[in-house]
Amino acid sequence: MEDTASKLFDDAIEKLNEASEELLKPEEDVVSYLVCKNAQHAIENFLKGFLLQNGIDVNNYKTIDSLYKQCESINKNFKEINLSDFDCKSYNMDSRNCNEVSKVSNCFEIADRLDTFLRREELIK
Repeated sequence: MEDTASKLFDDAIEKLNEASEELLKPEEDVVSYLVCKNAQHAIENFLKGFLLQNGIDVNNYKTIDSLYKQCESINKNFKEINLSDFDCKSYNMDSRNCNEVSKVSNCFEIADRLDTFLRREELIK
């Protein structure tokens, strides 16, 4: 499971970087779908990676919210990551996407905060 967790973390970081690169473009050139999907996948993979590191089977969790709640039950510090601006948390992972730059920026910021949090907790390097 540890190896799979590392792969998920690596993929999450890659997706976060791709979203970041897209957001660096002028607003009229940003492809919001790319930012949305990359941020969603980063969030999902960060959470799944954490759960796998803790020996939890992630196949039973179909939403970001369910993954997050399980992470929070293991590490109370997850409360620092506020998902209230993440509109897709209660939906199946691949069923939603955003089209507004402001909304995808919120998703990106949540993914970035997760990355920072996991590094601070020394769970990823």
